[in-house]
Amino acid sequence: MKLTGGQIVMKYLEREGVPYVLGIPGHGILGFFDALRDSVAAGNTKYIQVKHEQAAVHMADGYFRIRGEPLAVFTSIGPGALNTVIGLGTAYVDSSAVFQISGDTHVQMKGVGVLQEIERYQDSNFIRALEPLAKRTWRAESAGQLPRIMQRSFNQMLTGRKGPVVVALPMNVQADAADVTLPEPEGHRAAALPAGDEAAVRQAVALMKAAKRPVILLGGAALRANEQALLVRLAETWGAAVVTTMAGKSAFPEDHPLYGYHTGSKGTPVGLDLTRNADVILALGTRFADETTCSYRDGVAFSFSKTKLIHVDTDANEIGKNYPCAIGIVGDLVQVARQIIDAYGEPADWRSSAYARALLSDKAAWRAKIEELRRETFDRITISQLVGELEECLPPDTIITTSSGNTQAQLFQEYSFTKGQRHLTTGGFSTMGWTLPASMGAKLAAPEKPVIALLGDGDFMMTMQELSTMAQYDIPVVVVVANNRCWMAIRDLQQGMLGEERVFGNDFEQNGEPYSPDFAAVATAFGIHGERVSRRGSVKEAVLRALASGKPALIEADVYD
Repeated sequence: MKLTGGQIVMKYLEREGVPYVLGIPGHGILGFFDALRDSVAAGNTKYIQVKHEQAAVHMADGYFRIRGEPLAVFTSIGPGALNTVIGLGTAYVDSSAVFQISGDTHVQMKGVGVLQEIERYQDSNFIRALEPLAKRTWRAESAGQLPRIMQRSFNQMLTGRKGPVVVALPMNVQADAADVTLPEPEGHRAAALPAGDEAAVRQAVALMKAAKRPVILLGGAALRANEQALLVRLAETWGAAVVTTMAGKSAFPEDHPLYGYHTGSKGTPVGLDLTRNADVILALGTRFADETTCSYRDGVAFSFSKTKLIHVDTDANEIGKNYPCAIGIVGDLVQVARQIIDAYGEPADWRSSAYARALLSDKAAWRAKIEELRRETFDRITISQLVGELEECLPPDTIITTSSGNTQAQLFQEYSFTKGQRHLTTGGFSTMGWTLPASMGAKLAAPEKPVIALLGDGDFMMTMQELSTMAQYDIPVVVVVANNRCWMAIRDLQQGMLGEERVFGNDFEQNGEPYSPDFAAVATAFGIHGERVSRRGSVKEAVLRALASGKPALIEADVYD
């Protein structure tokens, strides 16, 4: 059939079942945008107008983390394309699939300096700036290339280690027509996930059976796998404590007796003790980044001079990259977990073991410490108390999004995700401004589930314009802004490393006094319910009201700093 380049892209997106296309139109993407118009008119796709291209990628990222299916993002040429850099970097580091298409200079016009082309160093090569942030990039030189490029892009995104892809689409290619046949997606993609080598699995099981202090470390891939029941079965088969990285939090039910919280620089005493004193660690889908490892200092988070490591990952490059392993297994963690369970045989009798009893005692001590912190009285609610009130009131299956800052760290340490609740956060790229748009993507992916966006005021102000998108499309997320009038995480870092006298440049001040916009009033101006609270007990009440309304809402919590 004869289709324009824009129509080829849009028809293939329909064939892949992409439900939403997000972006901002411009002169450089009009050929594709016209094809999108026809798709929307036919009821095949929905279009969402974001207010910044970065937010479009964050929304698609949040959607994929819940649904496991990619959305499409489009941009015009030049600034629109480069506005996606932070979103792509976040998705790439956290192995999240996003399809991005960006307009580009006409093939025959490259180098003349058309509007928004950068040509001084090299003719129209903005895609070069995005290459380190994507799993793969393409520039289409003709409409006839597009069926193959589209098929390959989805294959790259959705197989192996997931990640974003970018296609640069010159303006003439969008408008030119070609006789093409669109490929069927299922004929070009692996149907089965890779299993581990059977001999390596047997060796791993032998090592596991000899362990006295076994630990399973779950990374971000374990959360994306969404296989809680399987991971519980694995832990109970081995009798191992389960520790999660920040990216893996909520991959395992946090009220299970074998759950051991977290390790790393933002970890808990329970998790740190477990991982540094383990004799065997089975690591599933984690890359041992510096925050997880306390910057690789031996004996702090881990001690692989004495601990045996079994490292399982779908990406062979991660195995042995940061720590030597006794056994490295390349394979999908779900498949390998099943193989280990089958090879293990009779499950361990762990319930009455001294190891399990000590774990329960250590966890009780940690929870008692948290409760002690939450009982402290100040003139305003603390972040710890705020997290506690969320823990008390949020229903099963709630999704909570966070991004870089103290809210992220304290939710990680103090909130127990149970009854199907899900934690989404920015991992290795530690992006600010992710929470708000990602929460909307998560809500689009699971409209039946409550979604809470928990973030600080500094984080919120980076993408707060997307309240407009939330109101426009009536996306019922409850936004909880912990306002401490500061980039507090960096202030704390300065104080801890350099001393109180070296604290500088993080407090929001005007004429020497604390400064803050009225965020509740800002939300109201956007057409969203906004309210401001500050006393203990008020967050819980406000969140319950907002959830009951079924509408978008913003709760500004004036927190003690």
